[in-house]
Amino acid sequence: MAKEYPRTQRVRQLLKEEISRLLQRDVKDARIGTVTVTGVEVTRDLRHATVHVNVAGDDARKSEALEGLSSAAGFLRSRLGRELTIRRVPELRFKLDRTQEHAARISELLAEVKNSEEHRDGEDTN
Repeated sequence: MAKEYPRTQRVRQLLKEEISRLLQRDVKDARIGTVTVTGVEVTRDLRHATVHVNVAGDDARKSEALEGLSSAAGFLRSRLGRELTIRRVPELRFKLDRTQEHAARISELLAEVKNSEEHRDGEDTN
């Protein structure tokens, strides 16, 4: 894994905070709705940023929100250029953060394993 530099860390955090703020206050696209920025990855040269977002709802709703975010990327980038004191504002790409979905699925699988073990143990004692 590549070493992350303090400047990259600072830019990541700044982008996360500012994009979150802009999405709440300034972006009026109805497709976006309520979106939570969960993280930002920035390339070492700071030219590209992947913004991880969490969107409540079904897959159609999530897809719609991603379209709205992609559409608003230019606006967000120009506003970031005005708000932040960085030389170059990275190009923004939005990606769904499926961490919570994966965690829920793992919990379901563990519960199934536990139930099957309890059921099997109950049969062994009889």
